Amino acid sequence: MYMTHLECSLTGERYEADRPHNLSRAGKPLFARYDLEKVAARLNRAELAGRPAGMWKWRELLPLPYGSEPVSLGEPETPLVTLDGVGARHGVRAPVVKDEGRLPTGSFKARGLAMAISMAKHYGIDRIALPTNGNAGAALAAYGARAGMRTLVICPEETPELNIRETAAYGAEVIVADGQIDECGRIVGEGAAQGRWFDCSTLKEPYRLEGKKVMGLELAEQLGWELPDIIFYPTGGGTGLIGMWKGFDELERIGLIGSKRPRMIAVQAAGCAPMVRAWEKGDEYADRWEGAATMATGIRVPKAVGDFLILRAVRESGGAAIAVEEEAIMEAVNDAAKKDGLLLCPEGGAVLAAWRAALHHKLIDGSERVVLFNCANGNKYPLIDRSRRMGLADIDAATL
Repeated sequence: MYMTHLECSLTGERYEADRPHNLSRAGKPLFARYDLEKVAARLNRAELAGRPAGMWKWRELLPLPYGSEPVSLGEPETPLVTLDGVGARHGVRAPVVKDEGRLPTGSFKARGLAMAISMAKHYGIDRIALPTNGNAGAALAAYGARAGMRTLVICPEETPELNIRETAAYGAEVIVADGQIDECGRIVGEGAAQGRWFDCSTLKEPYRLEGKKVMGLELAEQLGWELPDIIFYPTGGGTGLIGMWKGFDELERIGLIGSKRPRMIAVQAAGCAPMVRAWEKGDEYADRWEGAATMATGIRVPKAVGDFLILRAVRESGGAAIAVEEEAIMEAVNDAAKKDGLLLCPEGGAVLAAWRAALHHKLIDGSERVVLFNCANGNKYPLIDRSRRMGLADIDAATL
């Protein structure tokens, strides 16, 4: 086992990793720490290149002990897709999309929940719960079913119906409530405090972060061990952004990459932009966003427990936080589909819209190497019906 302990992300206080944990005594997320000298002696570029692609090739930088089998649904290495048509339209170097929609349950939530459920099974946990705006609930339910666990999911009314039904299809108990995700999370926390289940909310346990950081590990290897100039990331709870930033540090410390880091751009919707507001004001923490509303439900998070970690990564990287309007999100989804054949989810559309805004405001250079994260399969969301309905007798092939 290469993980040595857990550490409070705010105070540095150490915790033993021999039992499950939620937040630190300071009420902040816990980070998994590793014996990186031992990892460096085992892991190198040639060793990694010889392993089958996928999430679990990175076992030395993951917390699950050897001898414990992961709870897996076959998590692949997700592809990089260049948006040549979009790039040509703007006359700049085409952005590259890391398409997380290819993962089990159709979103990047599979990475975090595969890891969290694997660790929960290792610790003997049999019931687990979380609040969700959609995709995390489906992933929890699927991996929970795989592990033989009972799962409970509480989601806001605005959660897409497909996500609600998908989650229930995997056998989870699903409750739809009249509140925002952080309010649903309060109920999950109360039940966990009573010992009714384990709380697997975003960043309220240490291991979803470790699964999500694999996005950054994969990206480094896919780009020949040189990180891109800029990463645009859809930011609600921010687990992936925080995880990648942590993962880049670990990769450098074991000698797989140098000191170069991408500028991290946290992307939010204008209707729910607590990180953008805090970044613009220079605040360390983000106040709750009241009246949150956006079609990009995955980033509709009024209050994030890891707010200071998101803002820290953005500032340390020389990045920014950008909010985009609903119309820009819709336009970006349409353009990527029509020009490049890639159907983005709304959160992915927000990321592409933010890239366009950054170009327009000259926050980035058109020649820079940019990676955009599409967090889910676009088919999981309601689509506009643009078809024509006709009777067969009325269709004239010569006029089509």
